[in-house]
Amino acid sequence: MVLKRTNVYAEDTDLALIKEAAARLGVAEAEIIREGIHRIALAHRAWDEPFVSDEETFDLGGPVEQDEIRTAVTEGHAERERRNRGRAA
Repeated sequence: MVLKRTNVYAEDTDLALIKEAAARLGVAEAEIIREGIHRIALAHRAWDEPFVSDEETFDLGGPVEQDEIRTAVTEGHAERERRNRGRAA
């Protein structure tokens, strides 16, 4: 991965939160900022294909709880990420 330098203006309160998180996690502040940039970029990405295809359905067998839905979506996303990493290699 090639990193490029850029300048970003941020509020003091956000920078303080980043500093606290970096200290708590034992990582550089820049790492927290890069992760934030990556997450927001993915959140606004226009995907070329649907998140779930017609073959990928979630049959949970009836009424489900919120945590069951969250688990199913998380596992489905993790599986798709594993497949995507396999294609990129």
